[in-house]
Amino acid sequence: MAAKWDPNTPWTGEPKAIVFTDFDGTITLKDSESPLRKTDNVGYGLERRRELNLEILHGRWSFRDAFKDMLDSVKLPFPECIELLRKNIKLDPGFKPFFDWCLSKGIPVIVLSSGMEPIIRALLTDLVGPEAEKIEIISNQVKFTDKGWEIAYHDDSHFGHDKSLAIRPYNTKPKGQRPTLFYCGDGVSDLSAARETDLLFAKHGHDLITYCQQEGIPFTVFYTFEDIHQKVKDVVEGRTTTEEVAAEGLILAEQEGEEEATKINMP
Repeated sequence: MAAKWDPNTPWTGEPKAIVFTDFDGTITLKDSESPLRKTDNVGYGLERRRELNLEILHGRWSFRDAFKDMLDSVKLPFPECIELLRKNIKLDPGFKPFFDWCLSKGIPVIVLSSGMEPIIRALLTDLVGPEAEKIEIISNQVKFTDKGWEIAYHDDSHFGHDKSLAIRPYNTKPKGQRPTLFYCGDGVSDLSAARETDLLFAKHGHDLITYCQQEGIPFTVFYTFEDIHQKVKDVVEGRTTTEEVAAEGLILAEQEGEEEATKINMP
């Protein structure tokens, strides 16, 4: 079982930090449900999925309804879904060294996912190994019916899984009287968590950055977990602060945005 730190216990200096992270497309190199939807005979494909992601970003669809619509297009039996994912999903190569470092420092790593726990647990065990049992997973579940299977949402929110509800018990005390809180994410499933931690890592080129820029939410950009590892380590070991990292991340994001605009406008 994954070790849990009780936020109601008086803080005595340990853990120094807690890392909350999305799974699909963050710990993994691509979304773990995407292979289920990328072909006509399995799901309805990348183009429709991208359309719905934009609808979520603009508030015209809830994540809960859009994600269910995506999964309803998948007709494979659930065991076959897991096997397909096992063959297609790869771990960010920087995650395992980062996780090992967190274990050595007593820093909990908690997965907050809008995916389904049986899939995440199976993939983590395959990709990380036996130590994966020390990772707590808070996510949706799967419900089996006479017709097959469907997602069973974690809560009644329009997110289906409101990730902020898992983080808030840990940030009720002021900074300095509790662990430093980090969140790592990439897309529309992470919107509910974006404001809840001391430092938000948003994956380069993905929708979470767009949302944060629209809403004025501080964040720093990451490409791989190697970036996260270095920055978390620097904060924990006192070489920088979450505020400094977020300020640097904003400058980088603005510079990259200007570069992309220049590319688009070039003849």
